[in-house]
Amino acid sequence: MERVAVLIPCYNEAKTIEKVVRDYHESLPDADIYVYDNNSTDHTAELAEKAGAIVRHEYRQGKGNVMRTMFQEVEADCYLITDGDDTYPPEKAPEMVRMILDGKADMVNGDRLSSTYFEENKRPFHNAGNVMVRSLINRIFHTDVHDIMTGMRAFSRVFIKNFPILSQGFEIETEMTIYAVERNFIIREIPIAYRDRPNGSVSKLDTYSDGFRVLRTIFRLFRDYKPLLFFEIFSLLFLIVSLCCFIPVVHEYFMTGLVPRFPTLIVGSTFGICALLSLFSGIILEVSVKQRSRIIEMLTNLSMEMNKHGEK
Repeated sequence: MERVAVLIPCYNEAKTIEKVVRDYHESLPDADIYVYDNNSTDHTAELAEKAGAIVRHEYRQGKGNVMRTMFQEVEADCYLITDGDDTYPPEKAPEMVRMILDGKADMVNGDRLSSTYFEENKRPFHNAGNVMVRSLINRIFHTDVHDIMTGMRAFSRVFIKNFPILSQGFEIETEMTIYAVERNFIIREIPIAYRDRPNGSVSKLDTYSDGFRVLRTIFRLFRDYKPLLFFEIFSLLFLIVSLCCFIPVVHEYFMTGLVPRFPTLIVGSTFGICALLSLFSGIILEVSVKQRSRIIEMLTNLSMEMNKHGEK
């Protein structure tokens, strides 16, 4: 029998967690519902257990830490992740799960931004942040994912067991999307009717500090996955500065036969060297990334074969 696990990371969601657990029990009656409590100071854990969830605890604060523990501990054929704040209705959950179990996708995103998100969400900076992050990632990684930061996703077992989580907080959503794109996993999106938090329920996402972490994660993953392009940009910038310094000095030399501005010449030479170093760094790291990708692909294929043998 195919095993489905619903994973709900929670921090102080006592107001909504009972309803969320019951809703997903009704939508996916054969699934195991796991609630991972992340140091809540209210009665989130007790209420989740009362509603019928399997409650576990993660004491390292942050959504990324919770996700790491969930992925390590829970065994299933399909993993559905949602939030405990009752903003993601479960009506589309069976369709998302079925796409994973039928092998049509490795990651299915609940796409809020193509549905009701901008009407329901009352935090304008969150709206702008979602659009900016989506535009950045789609442009840098040449993809077309509509909702990068969604908290409702379904995953295959192969994706979950091979995904190395490095983030500790909300930037985990960005990391998962970029990893799926770069490792050529099949990504599907299903529009979902997002609804805003009920009165009295407070978002744990800080617009500025968490937004900065997301941008830093994009920067880091851009460097890690596309080092040649990343360092080519810096090489080009250094080259432009170098030429701005060199051209007047060279022009002066041809006009007078003298080089009176030695400091400018030295600065130009320094930036020219930096341009070359950046370019060669990108080339070397690009080769390393390609080799690492081959190794990861081999390990992923091995993992898939082992899963198939285990099912037999």
